[in-house]
Parts: sequence; structure tokens; C-alpha cells
Amino acid sequence: MRGIAALAGTTTAAHAVQVILVSVGIPLVVLGSIAAIVVAYFRLQAHRADAVAMAHYRKLAEDAVANQEQLRAELSKLTEKVAAVEKLMRDVG
Repeated sequence: MRGIAALAGTTTAAHAVQVILVSVGIPLVVLGSIAAIVVAYFRLQAHRADAVAMAHYRKLAEDAVANQEQLRAELSKLTEKVAAVEKLMRDVG
């Protein structure tokens, strides 16, 4: 028992280096993991915001296409009416 107690009280340089590496390495790994998680979270939030904005722009584009089709239909009706008026003016004049 005396030998184990004597070994426990003495530390070698290699043992001291291992203790330092463990006591510094584990917190670095934990902090690095936390930093990676935080960065990934904020990137995810940015992508979600972009997705919402893109959905809004897609809706606006669909509305613009629908309005454009409606305007084309009205324009074709007006063109037909103008052509009818021109024909009437040629027939009268």
C-alpha cells in the first residue's frame, strides 16, 4: 500500500501534460460544439426567413400573371370594339 500512495503523490511530466490536455481539450470541444450549434441555428433561421420571403414573392408573381392575363383579355375586347367603330366609320364616311 505504501507504494501506491507514494505513486499517487508524485506526478511525472507526461502525466502533467495529459492532465493539462484533458482539462483544456474537453472545454474546447464543448465550446466548439456549442459555437457550431449556435451558428447552425442562426443559419437555419435565416433560411426560414428567406423561404417566407420567397413564398411571398411567388404569391406576388402569381397575382401579377393573373392580372396580366385579365388585362390582355380586356385589351383584346377593346381592340375588337375599336375595330368595329373603325368599320362603322368607313361604312358611313
